[in-house]
Parts: sequence; C-alpha cells; structure tokens
Amino acid sequence: MTSERSTVDRVASRRDFREFIDYPYTRNATDPHWIPPLRMGERERLSPKHNPFFDHAEVELFLARRGGQVVGRIAAIDDHLHNEVHNDNVLMFGFFEAADEQATTALFDTVERWGRDRGRAHVRGPMNPSLNESAGLLIEGFDTEPMVLMPRNPAEYPRFIEGAGYRKIKDLFAWIYMTDTPPHPIGERLAKRVQERLGVTVRPLSLKEFKREVAWLREVYCGAWEKNWGFTPPTHREFERVARELKPIFDERGAVCAEINGKPIGCLVAVPDINQVLKGTTGRLTPSLILRLLTRKRIIDQGRILLMGVLPEYRGFGLAPLMMLQLHRQTVGTEYRRVEFSWILEDNRDINQPAEMIGAKKYQIYRIYQKSL
Repeated sequence: MTSERSTVDRVASRRDFREFIDYPYTRNATDPHWIPPLRMGERERLSPKHNPFFDHAEVELFLARRGGQVVGRIAAIDDHLHNEVHNDNVLMFGFFEAADEQATTALFDTVERWGRDRGRAHVRGPMNPSLNESAGLLIEGFDTEPMVLMPRNPAEYPRFIEGAGYRKIKDLFAWIYMTDTPPHPIGERLAKRVQERLGVTVRPLSLKEFKREVAWLREVYCGAWEKNWGFTPPTHREFERVARELKPIFDERGAVCAEINGKPIGCLVAVPDINQVLKGTTGRLTPSLILRLLTRKRIIDQGRILLMGVLPEYRGFGLAPLMMLQLHRQTVGTEYRRVEFSWILEDNRDINQPAEMIGAKKYQIYRIYQKSL
C-alpha cells in the first residue's frame, strides 16, 4: 500500500464531475469482463435535471486524489423517501471505485462524516443510486460479464470495503437460464393447473399501448415488492424515466403479463442485453457505436429479467412458474440463447425455487454491505 495520503474533495466543478464520470473507464480498462456503460447515460443518472430520484434524495459526490491523480470516487446518498418508508435512519453509498485500500479508507471516512453530520446511524451500499436501478457489489462470478443495468467491480473491492469495517447485510442472486432447456415437467403441470384453477391468461406486452402498459407495470411492481427487504417504491417520474430509456431496445417477446378478467396480477419483463453492443467500446457515442446500436439485433442473443412480481393476494398459486414458462414459449427458437433472472434477494424462495425448478443456474452473487456509525 502506498504511504502517500489521499485527499478527498467534494465534486464542485464541471471538471470534477467529468473526472467522476470518467474514472471507472480508467480503473477498469484492463478488465476483459467490464462493460463500459454509455457515458451520456451515466451523466444523466447523476444529474438532478434528468433523474427524478433527486426529488427525494440529497446526493454528494466525492473524488479521492493522490499526487494530482484521481484514485477513487464515491457518492453519499441521503434518500429521504427510503428512510420515511422504512422508518429507517440510514445513509447510502454508491458509485464506488478505488485504486487501493488507502483511497478506500479516505473515501469512506468522508462519507461517514457526511452521514454523522446528518444524524444518520448506518451507512449501506452500494446503491447506484438505489435498489430500483443498480445495486450490490459482485462477490462471485468474476469470470462472467454483467448484463444491462447490473454492476461489475474488481475482485479486490470486497476486501477493500470489508477492510473499512463494512459487513454483509444482504446478498442478491443472478440466475442464468438457457432458452433451449426443456421446461421441467413439474413446472409445466403446475402452470397448467394455475391457469385452469384461477382462469389466468398470459400475454406479451404491447409497445402500441406503451403508456398504459407502463402504468400498470408500476402498479404491479409496487404492489408485488411492497414488503420486500429495502424496497422503496419508485415515484411515477422515476419509473417512467427508466421505462423511457429502455423503450428503444424493448422486445415484446421478452415481457409477460398475467391477468384475471383483464386485471393485471403479475408481470415479468426482460430486456435485450444492450451490454453486448457496448462491449469493447469506450462508452462514447461515436459513429461506430451508433452503427452497432442500429444493428444490435445481429449482436444481441441474451436478455435480462429486470422486473418480476405477483400481487400479494395471488402469491402461493404458482404464477411465477407460469410466467417463466410463458417467457420460454415466447423466446424459444428465437435469437435469444439465454436469459438472466436478476437480481433476486437471497431469501426470496418464491422466485429462487421456481428459477431452479425450470433449470436456471445461479452464477453471480452481489452483496450489500452496512456499517453502524
């Protein structure tokens, strides 16, 4: 470890902000499995003008420097809506990157002082900036690549963060499912029984009715996740922002709506893995990247299920296997070779068990840490 001390300063200028955005591209440049996100998207995600998350949260960005060079970054996130919903007193951290343990310690010392000044009792993360977007630190699956909106970090980061006094509070699982895997007979029988018993119909989502579909997706999502650990319902503006960003790559075959008498009771939404297009680029919107985006259907052969839920009153009937089976039917024989279920809380048996039942394999684990102040 270097003996030279890192200094940490608040991001206070356009140059600071640009360095904050750019640092991960330098830090992870030699990692063959790191996928550079669009820099434009990263700027908007951290901009109060573009991200309605800032309507209910204070976010302070910090840079660590040593010898005039950036050696780390972190965000301190005081999400008032989360603390109100959960009657909590926690400060979040996110967007963490660091060159070494010394820079890590300097960054977390700064975030913790920031939290104490606001009377917070705990620091939790990483949240980028919340569970509704990107969260967790990769701890298993370093030989794999992240799908769209999933994080990626160097293998030494768990050691850095634990060295700063943070401990596990929750793990998140990612499952991978090969679409040519034959459905499990038990799952097929259960799905048929559910449809006959409850009169459930399943269908793809419709881009032609995008606004209406997004409205009921949020309704089901918030209802299904209401009691989940750490869940804070996204505001209408937050949900619409994410939906609007994903609409250009949306594929109707990757979404399933479960209904009874026309009433939505469950949903499953998978989106094409745009990371396959971004791999090997710099994250800048160059003419070559624009061409890759326009011809993405020739490149993308996998997707990620980023939203799945069933209204509480309909849980326990086997709707998750039914929707998973329907997704299989809609994607088998297409260009999609595999689908990722992520992220899933480690103790969510309602999703983890059906995923394993249909032949999915757990292949990545992400961890959320916490420290008392």
